[in-house]
Amino acid sequence: MNTDNENNSGKFKILVGVLSILLIALAVYTVTLFNDNKSKISTLESQKADIEEELEDLIANYDDIIKDNELKDKDLLAARERISVLLDSVKDAQANVTLIERYKAEISKLKKERTKLFRKADSLIAVNERLLLQRDSTSSELENTRLVMDSVNQENLAMNETIKKAARLRATDMRGEAVIIRNSGKVVDTRRSSRADKIRACFTLAPNAVAEKGNRVLYVQVINPKNNVMGDKAVKQFEEQNLTYSASTNVFYENDELDVCILINATDADLIRGQYTVNLFDGENQIGTTTMDLK
Repeated sequence: MNTDNENNSGKFKILVGVLSILLIALAVYTVTLFNDNKSKISTLESQKADIEEELEDLIANYDDIIKDNELKDKDLLAARERISVLLDSVKDAQANVTLIERYKAEISKLKKERTKLFRKADSLIAVNERLLLQRDSTSSELENTRLVMDSVNQENLAMNETIKKAARLRATDMRGEAVIIRNSGKVVDTRRSSRADKIRACFTLAPNAVAEKGNRVLYVQVINPKNNVMGDKAVKQFEEQNLTYSASTNVFYENDELDVCILINATDADLIRGQYTVNLFDGENQIGTTTMDLK
């Protein structure tokens, strides 16, 4: 009986020993498997991070060439958008061997596509640069043409001004005098202000081949010693000035010499001793002036 108990006890000890060894082996295997799996996960995460970095670099490449050269090529923009979508997909995905391999293959395709598209972009950039050079050249030619036109316009304006000045009438032999009007209508000169009835302005329009023929209105302005305008004291408005005049007359000018006299009304208050100024205007242009003295 004791012998059977001893045999059973020995077998139990052997079984416990074997189980202990198996448990230790299982524990070692489990730890090893956990460490291997942890290492694989770390490697996959690292590879995933590398893929994300490569995709971000690709996006940066596209951004640079699109921005620096102001290219709006639809293929470049579409490729950049695809990479952005792929990057978002990688960030959201759980790393595994199959996924990593697929993304690596996709990146390889994207790099090849980048090479092709960037070669096309370089061609577009070269074309744009040639167009810019042509545009600059055209702009330069247009600017030169504009400068020439401005110069011609200035010369034309100067020529027109010269012609305009040359076409103006010129009065010669201008004189002013006080006159007495007889009952018979006869006009007699006088040097005395107290005896005068009117002021007479006489002048000669010089011949001018470039002046415009036809009717003209001439204005005479007589200013007495008190600086008052005599006569009608009418006002004529022109573009650049208003003219207060003493009398006006219509003449028909035919480019030849023409003698003209104009009578200016006067009051006793206007006719005083001193020096008088007589100005002659063709429109707004003053074409003659003279002075006279009355006692």
